[in-house]
Amino acid sequence: MLLYMGSLPLDAVPRIIARQPPGSVYRSPQLYARLRADMDADNSTGALATVWRHTYKGGTWRPCIKNMTNGLPESNGYIYVEANGGLNQQRTSICNAVAIAGFLNATLIIPNFHFHSIWRDPSKFSDIYDKDQFVQRLQNDVRVVDKIPDFIMERFGHNLSNVFNFKIKAWARIQYYKDVVLPKLVEERFIRISPFANRLSFDAPSAVQRLRCLANFEALKFSKPIVSLSETLVSRMREKSVASDGKYISVHLRFEEDMIAFSCCVYDGGDEEKKEMDAAREIGWRGKFTKRGRVIRPGVIRMTGKCPLTPLEVGLMLRGMGFSNKTAIFLASGKIYRAEKNMASLLEMFPLLQTKETLASEEELAPFKNFSSRMAAVDYSVCAQSEVFVTTQGGNFPHFLMGHRRYLYGGHSKTIKPDKRRLAVLFDNPRIGWKALKRHLLNMRAHSDAKGIEMKRPNESIYTFPCPDCMCRLNRTEHSKSKHSR
Repeated sequence: MLLYMGSLPLDAVPRIIARQPPGSVYRSPQLYARLRADMDADNSTGALATVWRHTYKGGTWRPCIKNMTNGLPESNGYIYVEANGGLNQQRTSICNAVAIAGFLNATLIIPNFHFHSIWRDPSKFSDIYDKDQFVQRLQNDVRVVDKIPDFIMERFGHNLSNVFNFKIKAWARIQYYKDVVLPKLVEERFIRISPFANRLSFDAPSAVQRLRCLANFEALKFSKPIVSLSETLVSRMREKSVASDGKYISVHLRFEEDMIAFSCCVYDGGDEEKKEMDAAREIGWRGKFTKRGRVIRPGVIRMTGKCPLTPLEVGLMLRGMGFSNKTAIFLASGKIYRAEKNMASLLEMFPLLQTKETLASEEELAPFKNFSSRMAAVDYSVCAQSEVFVTTQGGNFPHFLMGHRRYLYGGHSKTIKPDKRRLAVLFDNPRIGWKALKRHLLNMRAHSDAKGIEMKRPNESIYTFPCPDCMCRLNRTEHSKSKHSR
């Protein structure tokens, strides 16, 4: 017996298969499996030699932070700040403290590092940075001392909690420090500012910006143990890159469990992954993601480019950008989520991939291993020396590193900053072929080259964009003369 729907029998009605929303399924593993044969047959080489072609139309740039030779007037008092957060958030606090102390003609106490429950690193300033270099490089601009003099502390019963503490709003303008902080500094002779992260606006007078430049690019150098290990690892990376004249790629990969949990993105781990991510979210951000009325749409998150790139996706991207499987890669990262499974494809695509753990012996890493900021400083230093730096997720680490690379390499960051929205569309396309994918990715690489030299705009960080505040333009004629005179 046939049942009828309208004029058609029920068994003749076409089945309507609902298409899953874009990005709701993590398709990159299937894409890799389908394209791998064509990828392996692609014999493109030489990408490292040709990756950076764009030159700024006005010429290259060079560091030009003016040195002061005049003596410092009598100090208005002492400033004590607590630098909180991870390595580069602390760095922001240090540089801003130098700028404020110089602007107020104050003496800066070596910043104290606040112990944080997430980073759990008890390192002091001198464990991370060369304190003598810091003090000496700033001596003509800002007085820096190691501790508060006893005669000052006597006034406060040798108790730091008795010292007046300013609670300053985030991104305060420098004028606030002159109008509000300076009178109290002169009156008390000693003040605290805590917390201090992001307590100075991006834009400031040129004299303040100069002090920021001086602190970040010249005064702050890593401690000798960090420099020594970093130089050893850079040397080993160059030995492994002999086929490309010692040039290697560095990748900052953010695929740790907490990063994935916070993103609310879904990958290919099924129910077990969901349980782990739900647990991680509850531990790290109790109740934040389970509030009534909160709707989480993983597919939308992925298609707007907010999901952390997986190791596999980084490999697909770099192979599509023309880097062969003979390219040496230095991977800077924390503990990769399910590393054995998730790293396998990246290692297939780039068998010369290294980390600080594979380059260094256990004995060499031992003084750093339980200190997250020291480990991050080693990663930072090895990445700074690479021919190409690849950022995958944003954050303080790549923002500071891009600025440092601009300062080192004539204003060009030599950084690949992928369009993650575009990547999401490409990796979600079940029909795309290798040639089409590669064409899109080569265009993305060229865009990063074109954006390598950028000027700082209002409300942007001088630590990411040192031109033109920390660097001067070298016109083409001068650049040609300097090349011929070498």
